[in-house]
Amino acid sequence: MDLSKYNLPKPSITGLLISISLGVIVAVALYQAQVRGILPSNDFKLPQIQTQEKKTIVQEENAIISVVDAVSSSVVAIGITRRVVNPLDPFSLPQKQDSTIGTGFVVSKDGVIVTNKHVVSDPDVKFMVITKDDQKFEVKRIYRDTVLDLALVQIDASDLKPVDLGDSAKLRIGQTAIAIGNALGRFTNTVTTGVISGLGRAVIAGDPFEGSVERLDNLIQTDAAINPGNSGGPLLNSGGQVIGVNVATTEGAQNIGFAIPINSVKPIVDEFLTTGSVSRPYLGIRYRFVSRDVAILNEVPQGVYIQEVLDDSPAKKAGIEEGDIITKINGQAIDQENKVSDIVADSNIGQNVNLTVWRDGKELNMTATVGNSPSQ
Repeated sequence: MDLSKYNLPKPSITGLLISISLGVIVAVALYQAQVRGILPSNDFKLPQIQTQEKKTIVQEENAIISVVDAVSSSVVAIGITRRVVNPLDPFSLPQKQDSTIGTGFVVSKDGVIVTNKHVVSDPDVKFMVITKDDQKFEVKRIYRDTVLDLALVQIDASDLKPVDLGDSAKLRIGQTAIAIGNALGRFTNTVTTGVISGLGRAVIAGDPFEGSVERLDNLIQTDAAINPGNSGGPLLNSGGQVIGVNVATTEGAQNIGFAIPINSVKPIVDEFLTTGSVSRPYLGIRYRFVSRDVAILNEVPQGVYIQEVLDDSPAKKAGIEEGDIITKINGQAIDQENKVSDIVADSNIGQNVNLTVWRDGKELNMTATVGNSPSQ
């Protein structure tokens, strides 16, 4: 078609500018209406995923920060004072030197603190407590539990801030775990995070500062880093409640730490706060479990091998000796399900228990009266 015969209107620059301006105004108006929810957003969507991820990360970080802010003032360092000699001057007088060996947390405003037994195991050393604001208190009294690696220390203080104790029976694998402690005895109030990795664990645990080891049962496993010096510190949930007492790491492994469930600790704390002492049924033995495989290899029965019998204990009075193997208590065979510690803990103080003992190839029957654990 020949358009030359038609007289078409020439485009006006002013008209073009007005059209463009109107188009921009309409586009902006539609965009604002869509953002404000006035119009449905059909195919045009703003990127929401990154914003949601950022919000989630911020929420998680804020939860941990809130827990640390709320609990840190209740976490203390357990230390000792040593006298050291300058190695460069053997004729100099010994100088006092303070060192941190563990962690604890406050459970009463008047100075009762939970820690591990192995942290305060030496009866010939004077211990001290150092608070977050660097106040130092001499430990006046120590209760060392004979079953758990647990101790309660008491200082002369007032208006301390106790922690909130949670419920370890409600723990679920995968939930957040936060540990606070004095890592390596040098880095005070170190915070590490992770998850609950396992429940009901049993380990042979020890501490490099003390060189002692013992079997611990029914522990919480976590991948929150627990280092030497963290012993006795709190393991917390995201609500800031203490769910465990950090107790051990596994040598040669990474991201595997253990804590005593707080439900095992609460009755001891409650009784101590109420009566000033703790009653615990005990036999007075230290032992190592002999599994079925080990028993077959060594041609001995399955049970617990007695490594030590405490003086003036119920076991000592009953005639138990080092090297004996207790195979049964009240007719129950000792195995991984029927533990000596559980059977004794479920007994009443003053109750008689029948022990089946293997000694030098012979089976002996003995009777022990469950005693009250002495306050150490």
